[in-house]
Amino acid sequence: MELKQAILGRRAVREYTGQSVDEQTILHIVQDAVQAPSAVNQQPWLFTVVRDQAILNKLSEKSKAHMLATAAPDGRDDHFKSHLENPDFQIFYHAPVLIVISAARQDRWCAEDCALAAENLMRSAFESGLGAGWIGVAQGFLSTDDGKSLLEVADNAIPVAPIIVGYPKHVPDPVARKAPVVHWV
Repeated sequence: MELKQAILGRRAVREYTGQSVDEQTILHIVQDAVQAPSAVNQQPWLFTVVRDQAILNKLSEKSKAHMLATAAPDGRDDHFKSHLENPDFQIFYHAPVLIVISAARQDRWCAEDCALAAENLMRSAFESGLGAGWIGVAQGFLSTDDGKSLLEVADNAIPVAPIIVGYPKHVPDPVARKAPVVHWV
């Protein structure tokens, strides 16, 4: 697959077949993720792979409750409210895999490094015939002591990028992109 095809073809997938993703494929996309650049070559990332649907359901419920409890008072988060209050809505869209990319420790650029690894992971997933999506709604809860405990990560770890992965039911159509705002100095 050419780079341009991976850039233009990757989509946030929210409907999965339920087919499991084998361990070798998961390890392959994680190996591609760690090829991301990192500041001062610190490579702060660690990858937590969750395939147990009972844990995913628990993480979903707790993440929804956390998001509702910590919603911005100015109404910015109101568009999430109906989904988050729906008991049938699972924030991970019943994907068979959740890969949480965390920084192993607080570092000046650890979030950026993990975000770069996440982009590599999502592009590699696309190249492997998988769908993927960053689930931002989960980030707040996963950073709590309870969230870290469910992920079985160290207290000093910083969950940055919860990425769902699985075989897509269909690939979403492209969405229109705004023209880039370029400021020349």
